[in-house]
Amino acid sequence: MQFRQLEYFVALAREQHFARAAAACYVSQPALSEAIRKLERELGVPLVRRGSSFEGLTPEGERLVLGARRILAERESLEHEVAALHTGLTGELRIGVIPAATTAIADRVDPFCAAHPLVRLRIESALRSADIVERLRRFELDIGILYTQGVDTTGLVKRPLYDEQHVLVVGNDLLPGRTGAATWADIAELPMCLLHKGMRGRDRIDEAATAHGVTITPRLEADSISTLLAFVSRGGWASIVPRVWVQRRGAPTDFRVVELEDEALSGHVALVRVDVEPASVLVKAFEDMAMVLAAPPASGRITSSKPEA
Repeated sequence: MQFRQLEYFVALAREQHFARAAAACYVSQPALSEAIRKLERELGVPLVRRGSSFEGLTPEGERLVLGARRILAERESLEHEVAALHTGLTGELRIGVIPAATTAIADRVDPFCAAHPLVRLRIESALRSADIVERLRRFELDIGILYTQGVDTTGLVKRPLYDEQHVLVVGNDLLPGRTGAATWADIAELPMCLLHKGMRGRDRIDEAATAHGVTITPRLEADSISTLLAFVSRGGWASIVPRVWVQRRGAPTDFRVVELEDEALSGHVALVRVDVEPASVLVKAFEDMAMVLAAPPASGRITSSKPEA
């Protein structure tokens, strides 16, 4: 069994297509097919269900692909560790981030990049918490920044980063005369724009609204908080976003910030990684830096510089 055979097999499992897998591995399709057939002969079991095209993995193949991903991840980790002895940290770090945490991750990425200039980072920031966990288990991501409530993180290492709170942001012409916190009944009457249903940040809003006996039906949905804020800034929309997103902007002039009536949307954001020891040197370096940096403020109040009507 060779690393090359495992790479081809993992690529086929990912691409679900012989030609695409071969292209991803920069080899011809016959070469990839023959390498996988040789792997099957060595193991004495069929790994791929074949017809006129790829039809999926056999039960043996499904089990092998999990081990193959782990082996390849451990090999890459060893290569990074050896390289670090000579030139400092190198390689690529793959980070999956929920939309709500993208501003917080920036505070950690900048100093990490400054400390390790040879490391490349690939950040995917429109992912659900459950999707991040699944991709961590498939070794397609190295680190996840996500909500851990209601998500199965069995077999993963969790490091709490910060507690998150939410605020209502509204166009300057909405909720005129409002001086106190917004009730959920108020929110249900507003022209709302929210994250897509199924994203954990959106689901938490729906759960909090239901707990207060109301249903929020947004007129617009998006997969990023920056998109929501862009619409709110135009004046005719409202949304509910993590407080840290507003704090990064300072006192806004293009919309107003209104407190919620309770702390129903407080939650925990954590750094999550696969429980492999020793951990990748890249993962460990990022994790250590993330833990020593100050958490973003969660309870500070933001006031709009525009007087209320």
